[in-house]
Amino acid sequence: MQLPTALNTRVAIEQAKGVLAERGDRDMDRAFHIMRGYARATGRRLTDIAGDIIDGRIDPRADAAD
Repeated sequence: MQLPTALNTRVAIEQAKGVLAERGDRDMDRAFHIMRGYARATGRRLTDIAGDIIDGRIDPRADAAD
């Protein structure tokens, strides 16, 4: 049961990184740092931040977590 959850989590994070990288004209490492920083600053899980990016609730062009 844990493996499917882990795989779905990983897929969501990678997809969100791709959205941030493509729409924000940044590399994948920078996109991940932005996501991680935003998660830490807001006290939320990285998976939740990824979902918000994918669903359009967080603007992928913003560097809000910088």
